Amino acid sequence: MRPEILFPYFAGVTSVKGVGPKIAPVLEGHVGNYVRDLVFSLPAGIIRRPLTNLGSPRIGEVQTIEVTIGGYPPSPAKGPHRIDVFDSAGRMSLVYFHRIRGMETQHPVGSKRLVSGKVERFGHNLQMAHPDYLLDVSRSDEIPVCEPVYPATYELSSRVLRKLIQTALATLPDLPEWQDIAIRNKNLWPNFHQALEASHTPQSDLDLSPDALPRQRLAYDEALAHQLALKARKSHRQAQPARVIARHEWADEAMNTLPFALTGAQVRALEDIRGDLRSGHRMNRLIQGDVGAGKTLVALLAMIDLAEAGFQSVMMAPTEILARQHYEKSLPILDALSIPALIMTGRDKGRERETKRAAVAAGEAKIIFGTHAVFQEGVNFDTLQLAVIDEQHRFGVGQRQRLFSKGEAVHYLSMSATPIPRTLALTQYGEADLSILDEKPAGRQPIQTAVVPRARIGDVMVRLRAALDAGHQAYWICPLVEESEESDLIAVEARHRDLTEHLGTEIGLVHGKMASEDKDAVVSRFAAGKVPVLCATTVVEVGIDVPQASIIIIEQAERFGLAQLHQLRGRVGRGAEKSACILLYDTPLSNNAKARLELLRDTEDGFRIAEMDWKLRGEGDILGARQSGFPDYRFVDPVAHADLIATAAREATYILEHGDALPEPRRKAIEVLKQLFDWRPDAADKQD
Repeated sequence: MRPEILFPYFAGVTSVKGVGPKIAPVLEGHVGNYVRDLVFSLPAGIIRRPLTNLGSPRIGEVQTIEVTIGGYPPSPAKGPHRIDVFDSAGRMSLVYFHRIRGMETQHPVGSKRLVSGKVERFGHNLQMAHPDYLLDVSRSDEIPVCEPVYPATYELSSRVLRKLIQTALATLPDLPEWQDIAIRNKNLWPNFHQALEASHTPQSDLDLSPDALPRQRLAYDEALAHQLALKARKSHRQAQPARVIARHEWADEAMNTLPFALTGAQVRALEDIRGDLRSGHRMNRLIQGDVGAGKTLVALLAMIDLAEAGFQSVMMAPTEILARQHYEKSLPILDALSIPALIMTGRDKGRERETKRAAVAAGEAKIIFGTHAVFQEGVNFDTLQLAVIDEQHRFGVGQRQRLFSKGEAVHYLSMSATPIPRTLALTQYGEADLSILDEKPAGRQPIQTAVVPRARIGDVMVRLRAALDAGHQAYWICPLVEESEESDLIAVEARHRDLTEHLGTEIGLVHGKMASEDKDAVVSRFAAGKVPVLCATTVVEVGIDVPQASIIIIEQAERFGLAQLHQLRGRVGRGAEKSACILLYDTPLSNNAKARLELLRDTEDGFRIAEMDWKLRGEGDILGARQSGFPDYRFVDPVAHADLIATAAREATYILEHGDALPEPRRKAIEVLKQLFDWRPDAADKQD
């Protein structure tokens, strides 16, 4: 039950003075339904309004000037409406592009006024178009020297939003202190309400920075609330009893027959998983590894342990290409152990689909690979105990839950080929245990990466032609599907025609607008060596494994993210041949783009690349973070506040482990914190 002290925060925005029936739906659509949502909407910038005079105006800048109304010159019916004003140092025109009724009455000739807005020069004269403020001098306190600027809409201006926020802030009570006093004193942080008020009244650009003390305080509070929810969710899941799986003779036999040894990281990850399976509690573990680090093999060995114990496992992938690839690469190992396996995809129809479903329902198939088809209605498992999900961020929470509901207390293992810094993993995967594969299997050839201006594309074509003549295969990656008047990017279809003409051979074409069956057919021909070059968009970023492909050319590489370039490069270097990646770029390159491409040229370490990728994005790139699967934070910048997130994670662990020993006032305050930010582990657990 929500504490009474939070009732003002969770009152509807319609309770704020000035929010009437007309503005209410606009405000709710823009910030949210509650007063909390309104005051949690921080300014994104500031406008300074220094006091100047007409003798020394700052041309092109916003400023405030005390003037006298000089007169209202006649204006054409459809022309601009002007007001002449002056002070002791000069004259200026206030220009309105539509006539405002009652101006002559509100601001009579001879009256003193404060006018604020951007001063510009029109010919030899000064003018201010549509002043932001035109007020009697007695109301000077209504014009802020530093005015916060909020994200606005056509129907809701920044100034209206600011006024409503200030009105709402004045109604909110001080909240009890939930922070550890040592952490607060060490960081010199204000209390929560002071931090909120200060964040809405910035006096300089430094006050807008994620490093400003009030914003740090708010970010830490939000991170702590989130970590408490994640860890409570993890604790709840681990407390759920599950089958004890302790046999692994079959998997050990499979490892002994492999033509290579597992890396140390793979061995450690497998032991992590086996420890979870022996614990008697539900596993929730993420295997995070670089391209080609061997995640799928580790997951397969765990699935073999389940099969030996008599239970079923499923591996779900986001695309049919990837699911089929997992199945086909696993089949020789499973056949050698006589473990029945099958693949289920949307392509299955009629009798074939019913036969597979019957084998799964009867428990005849012990290991199942598939796409979304594995959790559809009509698919029933006999003894499902382990669900492995590849690239889990490609599936919704509800979809994952539908898969887990196919068994009882199902163990959960997810895999991600997108390395992110460990600190940021606390945010994205805080409820999961983490196993990191940071070693490459022995025998993997390094990929030689070259950064080449696109003006030398002719030389690249000559080298590619020679490589094809020598029996090599290649990818050619383009950033767009079709041309548009607004963009000068070369379309994949145009490049496909160009490659066909210059290379004189069949070129495969794959892009996101193709039907799945058509894409699979082209990729299959490429994998079989029947097509020497695959011209594609980023649909090949993950899930295509063609060991004989040893060249990848990425056009307009500066337009891709670092992590995406690294994923694309990982399509080669998978076989015994030496591999090459050519990054074609357009000139001129920005310093940021140059640094990104040079980093990719100099290292294949995905974790180092990920760390640098986040740094190069710059502080405040919340949008980029959200697109990578991060929570919908209000105050936390996952990059700038990475250290705060780590500290909050440790503090959350301490609170959950020693909560009963905390003073009662702080225990109650922590409950207020959790309710304020509304990170509800119970709701999340119902979903997951």
